[in-house]
Amino acid sequence: MNKIRGSALALSLLLPLQLHAQNLDLSDSGVLVDGIAAVVNDGVVLLSELDEQTMLIVQRLRAENTELPPQEVLVPQVLERLIITELQLQNARLAGITVPDSMLNRALADVARRNGTTLGDLPAMLAADGIDYNMYRKELRQQLTIEQLRQREVISRIGVSPRELDEHIEREQGSAYRFNRYKISHILISVSAAATPDEIDSAQAKARDIYDQLQDGADFAQLAIAYSDAQNALEGGSMGWRNGESLPTLFAEVAPQLAEGEVSAPVRSPSGFHLILVEDIEGNERVMENQVRARHILLQTDELMDDAVVRQRLEDIREQLLAGDDFAAIATAVSEDPGSAVDGGDLGWAGPGTFVPEFESTLAALEINEISEPFKTPFGWHIIQLLDRRVHDTTEDVQRRRAIMAIRESKLEEETELWLRQMRDEAFVEYRL
Repeated sequence: MNKIRGSALALSLLLPLQLHAQNLDLSDSGVLVDGIAAVVNDGVVLLSELDEQTMLIVQRLRAENTELPPQEVLVPQVLERLIITELQLQNARLAGITVPDSMLNRALADVARRNGTTLGDLPAMLAADGIDYNMYRKELRQQLTIEQLRQREVISRIGVSPRELDEHIEREQGSAYRFNRYKISHILISVSAAATPDEIDSAQAKARDIYDQLQDGADFAQLAIAYSDAQNALEGGSMGWRNGESLPTLFAEVAPQLAEGEVSAPVRSPSGFHLILVEDIEGNERVMENQVRARHILLQTDELMDDAVVRQRLEDIREQLLAGDDFAAIATAVSEDPGSAVDGGDLGWAGPGTFVPEFESTLAALEINEISEPFKTPFGWHIIQLLDRRVHDTTEDVQRRRAIMAIRESKLEEETELWLRQMRDEAFVEYRL
């Protein structure tokens, strides 16, 4: 059976479950009328949606050989996820967020590409997995809508101050964990911002009881499905693989202290109590890169100088350089690359992929201090002198470039949970099951 990759909506053929068939009635015309599982503000979650999503979860858990929780535990978890989805879609509509067909089709084309097919053939591939193409489009459109909402309401508001950036780098200097990758799962017992002391104590006791069950050998994924309030509960709490430097702040403090397969005691955060499982740890290799340092002279054609004239001029310059003239002085005087001319044509140290292919292939063929023949790229005509080669540890260079992203990612999980919890607390929800 095909496996659809490139989307969280990797759906597959489901076994029929008549969870709420008894709640579907016939209209006067004999047409089956859908029922309501929950009223959510001015919207609803339908019983058919609940049945459909529950069947998807059941099929996935069976495929993963995860023991199914009782129906009375699983169905409320699925319903809660649908309520949260409905709330996000309502907020997206209020914010005027839409996903045009052009954006949706690009996302579908990307799914098709990742699966080695075309957009035109994607419906047939989905059908082979028992997936209705129109349903897939609807689900993907919803997913893209919610992603835009989260980008606007959460991600765009996560700031990184210069002090945070400096402290992040300073804190991680010499910290072994940042070079590791962690496969992590977690269970969240949420606590409302308006919770009373008794409610906080109750949540803590629940988290402690789950921890005790885990210590007695209970399955983490099954308990996450049954009890976790996190958005990944129905995935068994799995957060997948995370680089040490990109771990959420709370997890960065806990995960490095845990051995493979170890679960933390309940840890408090603004969103509630977490139990963190480190499933696996991998060493993250340092980033070593083959680099070159070169300098060049660029001349461009215009209405007065065509390719032949410019090439001949560079050949004359090359002869001057071979005769001993100063490369930097000539580059400063004549090169039409504004970025490097002021530095005597020096391009600094650069790794693979920095330059266009024609430039890189010419560099690769040079010996140190050799000056190339004139050659053409999309930017114009060049001569290059290769100054040096090295294998460089770019881990620290990469670290600073990635630091802002890492800080934002470390805040994202917690900020998203708080945002969703506030949205849920402020909503009107009436259960109809």
